[in-house]
Amino acid sequence: MSPTVFRDGEFRFYFFSREEARCHVHVFCPDGEAKFWLEPEIEFAHNFGLNERQLRAAQRLIEEHQDVIRDAWYKHFGS
Repeated sequence: MSPTVFRDGEFRFYFFSREEARCHVHVFCPDGEAKFWLEPEIEFAHNFGLNERQLRAAQRLIEEHQDVIRDAWYKHFGS
């Protein structure tokens, strides 16, 4: 199960239900996907196909929506 947190333009932000416990979010677009840690701070983790512009745009959106992402994380996985 991969619940979608939100979408913006070409990006889909989501979680994998059975993955590591550290708070993070995955970003998908037609060109590939990436993973960003949210704790202890927002930080790029992995990239599979996104270019630098897409990574910067995804990180900006994560920063803008970090409260929504964290709330969805704790609602989905518990504290």
